[in-house]
Amino acid sequence: EEVSQLYQELSQHPGLSAACLGPNVTTQYGGKHCSLYTEWSQRDLARAENVKFCRQYLIFHDGASIVYSGPAGTCSEIKDELLSQESPSGALKAVLRKVPGKEKEKKEKQFLEVWDQNCKVKSIDLTALDKHGSVYDDDQFGCLAWSHSETHLLYVAEKKRPKAESFFQSKAPELGASDEDVGQPKKEDTPLKGEQFVYHEDWGETLSTRSVPVLCALDIMGGSISVLEGIPEHLSPGQAFWSPSDTGVVFVGWWHEPFRLGLRHCTNRRSALFYVDLTGGKCELLSEDTRAVWSPRLSPDRCRIVYLENNALGPHQQCSRLRMYDWYTKQTSTVLEVVPRQVWGAFPGIYCGALPGLCWAADSRRLVLDTAQRSQQDVFVVDTVTGTTTSLTADAPQGSWSVLTINRDILVARFSTPSCPPTLNVSILPSAGQEAQVQWVCLQDAPPVPGITWGIRTLQPPPEQEHPRFRGLDFDAILLHPSKGSDAQKPPLVVMPHGGPHTVFTAGWMLYPAALCCMGFAVLLVNYRGSLGFGQDSVVSLPGNVGTQDVRDVQLCVERVLQEEPLDATRVALVGGSHGGFLACHLLGQFPDTYQACVVRNPVVNIASMVATTDIPDWCLTETGLPYMPDALPDPAQLTEMLHKSPMHYIDKVRAPVLLMLGEDDRRVPPKQGLEYYRALKARGVPTRLLWYPGNNHALAGVEAEADGFMNMALWLIKHL
Repeated sequence: EEVSQLYQELSQHPGLSAACLGPNVTTQYGGKHCSLYTEWSQRDLARAENVKFCRQYLIFHDGASIVYSGPAGTCSEIKDELLSQESPSGALKAVLRKVPGKEKEKKEKQFLEVWDQNCKVKSIDLTALDKHGSVYDDDQFGCLAWSHSETHLLYVAEKKRPKAESFFQSKAPELGASDEDVGQPKKEDTPLKGEQFVYHEDWGETLSTRSVPVLCALDIMGGSISVLEGIPEHLSPGQAFWSPSDTGVVFVGWWHEPFRLGLRHCTNRRSALFYVDLTGGKCELLSEDTRAVWSPRLSPDRCRIVYLENNALGPHQQCSRLRMYDWYTKQTSTVLEVVPRQVWGAFPGIYCGALPGLCWAADSRRLVLDTAQRSQQDVFVVDTVTGTTTSLTADAPQGSWSVLTINRDILVARFSTPSCPPTLNVSILPSAGQEAQVQWVCLQDAPPVPGITWGIRTLQPPPEQEHPRFRGLDFDAILLHPSKGSDAQKPPLVVMPHGGPHTVFTAGWMLYPAALCCMGFAVLLVNYRGSLGFGQDSVVSLPGNVGTQDVRDVQLCVERVLQEEPLDATRVALVGGSHGGFLACHLLGQFPDTYQACVVRNPVVNIASMVATTDIPDWCLTETGLPYMPDALPDPAQLTEMLHKSPMHYIDKVRAPVLLMLGEDDRRVPPKQGLEYYRALKARGVPTRLLWYPGNNHALAGVEAEADGFMNMALWLIKHL
């Protein structure tokens, strides 16, 4: 009861997902103000779903600083909105909405709406027009882009599939109909026989309904939709926007030959930037075509496009380059290079899934972005001409900062720490050269959660565990400590390595660690070598060394913390998901005396059996230290190598009780992995329990699965510690 009460309280803290600034209004006294629209999401445990709501604020400013800011009205829930986008002038707003079908037609419909300041001016039933399949509302391909003239909208949808029917479909003859009759279906509507069960490749984890994306344009006045032509057959387009003169469209194209690999969290898939001319239908390459690119953003003066770039293949996430294409000179330059090692006071490198939707300063020369800097996340302003960077959060509280939007140099950001849920902050970006004088104003505070103290510690591997090519690499861990509790009893320790392996824990709000800490557990979040935010050398040090380097880093960290902190060394547990589950299972087998219990979510337990079933077979080879080619088949020696680097290799040493949580629809680490471990543990008499979550994929992020998973984890830890 107590635990569920605690979870209910903490899970109510809303997350801040988006922000949009309205146009400036000048008052009769010469002061300026604008409205700020924000979107939040919150878990509703009673409804077992995530609820989205919006809240408005007013910001009064004099162009250099914020004079006054505050909320305007209360929150209101947003229903069935899939995408929304304000027009460049702020006068119109486009919304993609899903509408449940009437009783007879079970299928839900999609409507594209246009709103002005007073009312809804257009509502277009995309499902009825039947020009394409469902519209993409994901952040991988999806977009909703206004033309500069505000007369057209651009979006991405699934290509319309021809109807298919059985070879034995019987038809009622139409009464008195002859062949020439109007009643005859048009040629393209004639259902195809033998096509009913053809397999359609998809883009993997969380993108299983995405197969062949097409770019679509809506003429708002006429209400007509056209599917853009001229995009090469071998490309899947997405992340599109209108070219500077509205005569064409700029988009990212992903190669999908010879077959599609999983795309979610994979910024290493071969892709490039293209321009398709709407008048002639000619498609032109704007970037190199052997790399991976994403997040293109057009400057306010419509002269330059910045985008992020990685090498194709290799680690799924890594330190990225920031590139810039000049629309008029057709030249591409590198604004920021890959950073080999993080050094305090210098730019740490770019490790982000995407640039903010609006990231350019009003001068069309500078832009803002957030990135991991070791175990924290900071906001930087980048001068695209000189390549100089300045931190905008160096003097602000330490934690996790991220940019939501910037418009007319009003910058909106989110901030949180392990003990403080997300807060909403605004500032005015100072003029070039003065950026360090930025002043942040908190618009929506969140009270810190009592009972949690936290800190970041840095660890240096001993000489014998150094990487021969990358000596001197260190790593971090974030320790959450319960600040209340009797002095008599030392708190137990829960060790959490992150997944990826090339991701990072930044010092922000995380529900599970915070709730465990409030229950009286100390929680150790380990950013072992290979994590993002420490430089590219750290990232590339891990492939080929998984199961040893990362495992030893976590163990070193655990031993060090148990020595130096007042913790109970007889009560230590492991909790991890994905690659974090891989590490937890490894630690159970390699250091069985350290750990008394374990909880794993969708863990990788056997790389050799995963390679043939996952949406990312390249991961299995890359992290094992082997080259990946689409046509390569692992030979016996390579499969042996994969098995040796897997937790399954150490199964006979495992003694601690293991709780497994598996998502039935996981395409990344299919649940067969967890089942394999479960059977091996049962055969060896190790206490184990398995939770199977239908309708959940790799993240187990469904509100019900997340809540049930927390309760079961908490009770398992209480029972076995």
